[in-house]
This record gives sequence, structure tokens and C-alpha cells, in this order.
Amino acid sequence: MATPKIKIAPSILASDFSKLGEEIGLVIEGGVDMIHVDVMDGHFAPNISIGPAVIASLRSHSTVPLDVHLMITDPEEFVEDFANAGADNISFHIEAVRHPLRLIEKIKTLGCTAGVVLNPGTSQDEIEYIVEAIDMVLIMTVNPGFGGQAFIPEMLEKIKYVRAMLGDRDLEVDGGIDDKTAGDVIEAGANVLVAGSYIYNSDSYMEAIDQLRVGGEA
Repeated sequence: MATPKIKIAPSILASDFSKLGEEIGLVIEGGVDMIHVDVMDGHFAPNISIGPAVIASLRSHSTVPLDVHLMITDPEEFVEDFANAGADNISFHIEAVRHPLRLIEKIKTLGCTAGVVLNPGTSQDEIEYIVEAIDMVLIMTVNPGFGGQAFIPEMLEKIKYVRAMLGDRDLEVDGGIDDKTAGDVIEAGANVLVAGSYIYNSDSYMEAIDQLRVGGEA
């Protein structure tokens, strides 16, 4: 099995929303591989963020893929809107859907890649029967809803299990990723690192991005 490329996906949830276009441009200059967009509805996750209209306005500012993470209760009802807004990848929570295979097919029909997301309390066994249909798995390493939370170390074992299930497809992690945790998640098998606070609170976006890509202090 080939070793997947390490990819960095800054979460705009931690950026300065008054200048989102500029913030996206700066991290792209810093060498990121995609832009991670957290969509929350105040129901599935205890926060409200942005919708398709904002993503559509950001599309022209991004020369890298938009990785849209739907933390919403009815993703089936909205994936077409997000695809039309310019999403490249759409990920939904396995906990939020009854018919995941149908939703995966719909996302792909809309021209996007499809990812499935596991909350910290959800076993990897929940996706075993659909794993061949998906392009990516996103493992939450904090409980969804807010940036700046501490990494849950017990998720490292889940990362190992899911990497064995996925082969060389993308395995993304989101939550508490910084220079101290990046090495551990990469060693466990993750190859797409979502980082918000660590990148956007740093003095140099480029240095922070480079540090994550090489595994931080590990």
C-alpha cells in the first residue's frame, strides 16, 4: 500500500470572518492542499456557522478544493445546494442519516467526492458496510461544534482501524490538531489534517502549515 500524501486543510471557522477571502488567499500562499469549511445548523452541532451562499462567494477566492463538512441534521436536503455553490468534497455524519449509500451516490452524481464523518463516540464499525463506496473518512478528534478544543487521544486507535479499512484513500482528522498532536495522528494513519486555531492564530501561516505537514514536534 502506498503512503498517502500528507495534506493540510485549514478550517475557516477559526479565521477572521470579516476578511474571509483574504484569509483563504493567505493560507493558499502558505501551501495548503484544500480549504475546510465547517457547516453547522445549531441542531446536530451546538453552533451555527455558514451556508451555501457564503461558500459560493468564497469559490472565486480558492484555487484549491473546498472540503465541505456538513454538521447538520438533514444533509440529504442540502447537498445539492452545497455542490452548486462550489463544494469539491462533501462529508456528512454517519450519525445524521438513515440511508448513507443513497446519499453517497447523490453526492457523486452531483460531481463531488463523498466523505463520511465519525464523531468521537461513534465506532468505526458503523461505516464498515459502506467503506468501499466512500472517497474519504473524517474522524472527529473533538466533539463537533466549536474550535479550540483539546484533542481526544483515544481517537488514535480509531484512526489506526479506519486506515486499515481505507487502504490508500484519504483519512482526515479534525479537532485539536497542532504541532504537538500532528505527529501522533500521522503515525496512526491520518493523511489529511484539519487545523483551525493552530494555523490562524500563528504569526506565520506558512510556518504553521509546514510544521503540521512534517508532524510537528513528534
